[in-house]
Amino acid sequence: MYKAAALGEYDSIYGFATIGLETFPVSDPEEAGKTLDHLAEAEYAVVYITESVASKIQNTIDKYKESVLPAVILIPGVSGNTGAGIQGVKKSVEQAIGSDILFGGTN
Repeated sequence: MYKAAALGEYDSIYGFATIGLETFPVSDPEEAGKTLDHLAEAEYAVVYITESVASKIQNTIDKYKESVLPAVILIPGVSGNTGAGIQGVKKSVEQAIGSDILFGGTN
């Protein structure tokens, strides 16, 4: 059975444990990158990562963009929303359907 995890600053992710996700608090980019690699090897299906941590490990995240697992989903943290998560979803939808979902344009 596949699992889901939350990766980021402790204050931003500790609540995910109440809904059954495993939490992986990290304090520096090197630790975050290694943890994401570990989660991918352990066949986690979904990894939620706070936007602030994701911005520091973009190269590691990019390794998994074409992979089936894990799906890496950016979420806002306690420090606020940078909009990176929404932009990522928007870009994925545009690639899938060939159109900007907000403005109806074609690519």
